[in-house]
Amino acid sequence: MSEQQIKKSEDIAHKLSSRIVRGEFQPGEKLRQDLIARELGVSQVTVREALLNLAAQGLVIGLPRRGMCVAPMDQNAIQELRVMRRALEPVALQHSVLNLTSEQIAHIEKVHKECDAAETSEDWEEANQRFHLAVIAGCNMPRLIAEIRNLQLLYAWHFNNRHTTKWRKRKDPDHAAILAAIKDRDTARAHSVMERHLTRLP
Repeated sequence: MSEQQIKKSEDIAHKLSSRIVRGEFQPGEKLRQDLIARELGVSQVTVREALLNLAAQGLVIGLPRRGMCVAPMDQNAIQELRVMRRALEPVALQHSVLNLTSEQIAHIEKVHKECDAAETSEDWEEANQRFHLAVIAGCNMPRLIAEIRNLQLLYAWHFNNRHTTKWRKRKDPDHAAILAAIKDRDTARAHSVMERHLTRLP
């Protein structure tokens, strides 16, 4: 595939993953390549490559004689996501705090406010993902960041499918405490608050 085709399949994968995470496609639902290609105005080859990317992320599975479907919700997998996030995110944050620029810290503060102002659970979860990625942006470990990004995507999918009816608009004191620790360049406090924060994952 050319670089342009790869970019196009990545764009389609991003669009489809957002729709899966927001619940527009339900677990077990078949993803017809021809219909998706027609809707998005791309070739079926591009859609196939995008679906293979999503399969590698864990959002899609291939079934014999059924093609590609949205992956089922697996309670064991959800617990694994919790354990992995608790293990990786505090470490990434600890390595990030001292490297964050003033512009990055301003961005974190902006996303924190967007998270607190969200009116729907889906908008809150999107802002929540942006906050968690923004605070680790200074760790200079691209593979670690990529792994955490995928974990957060999968966890957001779980959250939107299981917890939207329980969600209520609220301010997040842990996010505020993490932001305060970053502004103080206090790596130990940031690490401690993030650990505590992630033990509360639903």
